[in-house]
Amino acid sequence: MNDIAWYALGAVAATLTSFGFVPQIVKMWQTKSVRDVSPITLLQMVAGVALWIVYGVHLKDPVVIIANVVSLSTLAITIAIYLRFFKK
Repeated sequence: MNDIAWYALGAVAATLTSFGFVPQIVKMWQTKSVRDVSPITLLQMVAGVALWIVYGVHLKDPVVIIANVVSLSTLAITIAIYLRFFKK
């Protein structure tokens, strides 16, 4: 594959993983329940995504940076919803 094809492949992979928590967000919001959501998993993902951002900045790779900033944003929304419905 040429460089453009690899870049496109990376962009598609980044898009899929960046929005990986969206179905969980939708389910938590619809059911108003976070009973089956692991907070440890959320924290582990935040740590991993933050490290990917640092790594992307080091490489100056916009795909890695943007994908992980989006991932971190969806994780922040997930955690906010988790905290909102945790006590109910």
